[in-house]
Amino acid sequence: MSNKLIIGMFGFGVVGQGLYDIIKTKKLNLEIKKFVIKNADKKRSLPAELFTTDAEAILGDTEINTVVELIDDAEAAFEITKRALKSGKNVVSANKKMIATHLEELAEIQQEYGTSLLYEGAVCGSIPIIRNLEEYYDNELLHSVSGIFNGSSNYILSKIFNENQSYDTALRKAQELGFAETDPTLDVGGYDPKYKLAIVASHAYGIYVDPETILNLGIDKLGEQDIRFAKEKGFKIKLLPLAKEIDPNQVVLYVLPKFIHSDNILFNVENENNGVLVKAAFADEQFFYGKGAGGHPTGSAVLSDITALRYGYRYEYKKHLDAGQIAYNTDYQLKVYFRYAEEETLSQLQFNSISERFYGENFKYVIGEINLNEIINKRAIIHQTGNFLAEIL
Repeated sequence: MSNKLIIGMFGFGVVGQGLYDIIKTKKLNLEIKKFVIKNADKKRSLPAELFTTDAEAILGDTEINTVVELIDDAEAAFEITKRALKSGKNVVSANKKMIATHLEELAEIQQEYGTSLLYEGAVCGSIPIIRNLEEYYDNELLHSVSGIFNGSSNYILSKIFNENQSYDTALRKAQELGFAETDPTLDVGGYDPKYKLAIVASHAYGIYVDPETILNLGIDKLGEQDIRFAKEKGFKIKLLPLAKEIDPNQVVLYVLPKFIHSDNILFNVENENNGVLVKAAFADEQFFYGKGAGGHPTGSAVLSDITALRYGYRYEYKKHLDAGQIAYNTDYQLKVYFRYAEEETLSQLQFNSISERFYGENFKYVIGEINLNEIINKRAIIHQTGNFLAEIL
């Protein structure tokens, strides 16, 4: 028998509206009692008495047993989540930055207070990757988890490679559709998939990694020469995070644009869709595909967490119990394409080897082997205007 949930929701934006649209079509043992929003003057589709700007209307209400957190501010979301968990309320969140940054502390709070924080909607929209890593792969040895974790950047790249749109045109269209924000840096700069990668790594390998220590280079420096190079070689460019076991007790994590061939299963994951590729010792290779952006896809993941709470579900963090010897390592060799503007820039990078070099009047690049640590240490140089680096798979 399920427990009735009395819900207080923080935020009523795209995901909040999408979640509400789904809930009202179903007969569920739950009630949304109050919404806390930031802008009291904004016109809403629900009765005004349901909305307030006072967080105490939810956090101080003993009848509300479940908090759904769907706001943009990561630090405010953390304070809401922490207080709710400590007061005996379960929480469902879709805030990937908040969770990635504070996951270890939040896991400890859940253990101490016997509450549950679920966050399927924070990673890859409608794809149930967290639940699968927790349950299906709980005793599995995972070689790697990678894929397309960001629907906004994937939409932009799809328009560039499939419809020959310019980067600027594709970005504007993504913004018009609500896939990308007015300031798109979180998506096109690779920050969004980095936060998601930190969460995935926690459930895949049982490690807590500060997302600020994970390398992320995005597609915001992508140029026409890079697109032409990719098409001539039969590549597409995708923005791909990777969590990979490089030794029995070592895991590497990073987010980079990557050139991929048509034989890669991610080659045909297009538009706002996401794809997660799991390579395991016993289950072999498995692929998850679904919508990665939009109110209804993410809302469906949030609702899945809400309904799971009716039956007392919580993450057990099983792999953390056996992960005492697993460490995050950045000593890893990559094959990369590096397009640069000035010779001085190239001279400041320590490549282990260079297999191809092109020098033209308006287009210079090298292809070679380089250590991940070198990219991390020279990130500021690599990310200067006029430079673009991508891994070659």
